[in-house]
Amino acid sequence: MEQKTKDHDVLLVKEKNEGKLKAVTGLSEDNKLKTQLPKQANAASFLKIDKYGNPLDNFFANFQRQYENPIDFRFFRVPASLVEKTATVLDKMLKNPDVPSNKEMLEKHEVNPETITQGQDQKEKNNLIDENKIDWEQMEQLGVSKDFLKNTKNLDAMLNYQKSPELIPITLKTDGLTIRTDARLAFRKDADDNFKVVVHAVRNKPELDRPYFGVPLTDEDKNNLQKTGNIGRVIHPQYKEGETTPVFLSIDRLTNELVAARVDKIKIPDTIKGIRLDENQKKELIEGKSIYVEGMTARSGKEFNAHLQIDANKRGIGFRFDQQQKQGLDTGQQQEVRIPNSLLGKELTEEQQQKLEKRETIYVTGMKDKKGQEFNAYIKVNDELGKLDFYKWNPDKAQIKGAEVTPYNNSETQVAVNSEGKTNEATKDIKEPLAKEQEKPSGHQRADAKRNRSKTHSM
Repeated sequence: MEQKTKDHDVLLVKEKNEGKLKAVTGLSEDNKLKTQLPKQANAASFLKIDKYGNPLDNFFANFQRQYENPIDFRFFRVPASLVEKTATVLDKMLKNPDVPSNKEMLEKHEVNPETITQGQDQKEKNNLIDENKIDWEQMEQLGVSKDFLKNTKNLDAMLNYQKSPELIPITLKTDGLTIRTDARLAFRKDADDNFKVVVHAVRNKPELDRPYFGVPLTDEDKNNLQKTGNIGRVIHPQYKEGETTPVFLSIDRLTNELVAARVDKIKIPDTIKGIRLDENQKKELIEGKSIYVEGMTARSGKEFNAHLQIDANKRGIGFRFDQQQKQGLDTGQQQEVRIPNSLLGKELTEEQQQKLEKRETIYVTGMKDKKGQEFNAYIKVNDELGKLDFYKWNPDKAQIKGAEVTPYNNSETQVAVNSEGKTNEATKDIKEPLAKEQEKPSGHQRADAKRNRSKTHSM
């Protein structure tokens, strides 16, 4: 229960003629605002907001439709585990809202309903696929709802002909069998101009040992696909009898599926991130090769360098960040750290890769070890040891406050035992996988280990 509370926020509301903040519990059937006192004892009734998921778009859209003067209400988003204490502090600050320190704290927590709903309206206008043309009943048969896709931030990408950015748990029922698996989902148009869901299921590994629609994959092709995710050339598979199609070929890192993109559907831009490409660079890209570009500008305004290559899975230019960074360490030559496209089953965004390239810290959720145990962590490059370090708390903020910063051993132990087969004295006889963030064996695991040692000694 404690872990779930840490992963959720609560919405507080201050009505114009009310003296204190209250916690929002939801909307009634006629869309009237329902509230409770922000006491921990009432926590079960509060409207919960997943920190990594369900946005407030629907809630505020219904709220604004009902109330003529939404500005009579001020909303604040606060951690569920600290709702009572935070509400008390904010109540005091609201009595003197113009004090700079109070104003800064109030702005940090305040939520603007109009901004949220306007942003949602703009997204809907920009989508390439009309939601009304989607077969939502088919989606429900897979155990996936429209609200789930929206709340997990997968729907926007899917409404623009992309696969869901994340793996989605689905349920398939056929011939009396129920199969549960993870997959990426996409919408594709049928003959009646409506959209059906396409399932891209997870595979154990990419199928590289057999020809791809008549094209044998060379050792160099396989090496390129495994190392960079892209084949590095244009191939000509035969999808129809007697007809070949020039395509780029890549690996979907989340599903291990081989994905092709037609060459004539990929446009090479003249400029990428502020850098103009010359004709030779364009030629290399259209041939499927990788080019190295320096001095590009990220959204943050910082410059970065990267290898660029056509990524069929992204239907465009992919960035690969694996350049060795020279930090001038006194310990001598540092080890090269390759910035991956994905990390333990979770695909990294371009922004996350850029931050790691710049040696900034990122936070990654939903990573999985080989035993399927999930964990979240802050990630930072360790140039001295040539690896990525995992942290429970943001190491940059801890250092500013003068705290001692050490990697997050809980997740490192979990991954080492479950994924790499490593053990220490405490875990060497454990057969059961460690759970999320588990560093030491539990009581029953220690008992099993003791029995395992006894069996070994008696043989």
